[in-house]
Amino acid sequence: MTTGIIDYGGGNLYSVVNALNYLERPAQLIKNPEDMQNIQKLIFPGVGSFAAAVNDLKKRELFKPIQAWIESNRPYLGICLGMQLLFARSSESPEARGFGVLSGRVEKFRAKRIPQIGWNRVKWVRENYLSSRLQGEPFFYFLHSYHVSEEQGSAPWTLGLAEYEGITYPAAVHLENIWGVQFHPEKSGQVGLQLLKNWLDWDGDIVVNCKNYSLPGC
Repeated sequence: MTTGIIDYGGGNLYSVVNALNYLERPAQLIKNPEDMQNIQKLIFPGVGSFAAAVNDLKKRELFKPIQAWIESNRPYLGICLGMQLLFARSSESPEARGFGVLSGRVEKFRAKRIPQIGWNRVKWVRENYLSSRLQGEPFFYFLHSYHVSEEQGSAPWTLGLAEYEGITYPAAVHLENIWGVQFHPEKSGQVGLQLLKNWLDWDGDIVVNCKNYSLPGC
């Protein structure tokens, strides 16, 4: 099973590539829509600004194919900015529009020290294959100035919570075949590698809703 890793000219691309190589899992860089034809899973290893990522994806003609992939409920893992782009809006770039798959918004930390840099604990709020074989409330590596709004902590798609300077926010999300994590599993040592392995190993009932999208298998 080949996993596509989106190359939009930014992001923490090669750390994710190296992590998949370490796990001995086949990966393919996605630089244009044609590269998506022979993959079964998709990772967005986002680092950078919300608007810049949207603009770069559109320049590479990748925005709509990725949105179609997500909306058809094919396996997707968004890392950091790749998770934030699952929402329609971010206060970082009010004029830009993300994929809009999850309700809610992304906003800047109301904290004295931003960005949040370093290790932080994630509390899982419901059982999920992504967090299987991870004990307790593990620490992951974070680097971000924006976060999913606090009120979404009780949303049905919230999978894990983190707390930073008194602000508790969703650090992991899951809806059908779509996952997102605010932290960087590829920079989180063995715990992060286990989480990536869990996602790569997941072969549950893949919900495919092709609608009118021209995607492999539709």
